[in-house]
Amino acid sequence: MIVSVNLLTGWISGRFGNEVRTLDLNLSSDEVQHADGAPILFRRAPPERMPHARLMAMVRQLHAAGYQRLYLYSWPKPSGLHWRWHLFAGSRHWIERPWREGWYGSGADYNFNPIFGWGDVPGASTEDLIKALAQFDPQGLAQALGRDEDHTNWLAAVCDALLPDYAFSLGWDQHGAMPEHLPVIAVRRGVPEYAGPPLPWPPGWAHLWKVAHAPHHVYAPPRPVRVKPTSQD
Repeated sequence: MIVSVNLLTGWISGRFGNEVRTLDLNLSSDEVQHADGAPILFRRAPPERMPHARLMAMVRQLHAAGYQRLYLYSWPKPSGLHWRWHLFAGSRHWIERPWREGWYGSGADYNFNPIFGWGDVPGASTEDLIKALAQFDPQGLAQALGRDEDHTNWLAAVCDALLPDYAFSLGWDQHGAMPEHLPVIAVRRGVPEYAGPPLPWPPGWAHLWKVAHAPHHVYAPPRPVRVKPTSQD
């Protein structure tokens, strides 16, 4: 809603929707600013509806810095309404992965407060996310130091194919068989369906799931059975 217009000075005051603060725009300037000179910044790209691409970029950069034992377990849904993400470090045990405060999240929280929970701010860059995580939990991040070249190379190839508009999902339809290739999800609206090359699952992932028709988050890999020795052994 336009509140006032001053044709002599080139200033126009307006209010958008239920915005409390009136925006004073200088129409005689190429730079959009408030009356006090503060710039007015508009979002040029549609916002993300899920943060998994940002997490992928962060993990990839940490891998390049030597933290190759850092893993991202994510399972967003195509609708964008239900998804989870979980970072963990140390051994690559997808089933028995450790849980640390601030290292996991869900859409239920992120949709209303778009932060990851380790001292970051909305829209933080990859470098800012890494710095915040290192300050929040240095002991946890130190557990990611080490080499896992197979997984590092896999994530780098996936990031090259998907970022910045797509992310991978380690989940699939509960009633369907495990897909042959890695599911891909768009992280923002208005992005066309992924049409790039088919991507493989993480190294060793397919061997975890012996029941192909079941969702991965329900079944654990079979454990070795201890056999009691007989008197003849």
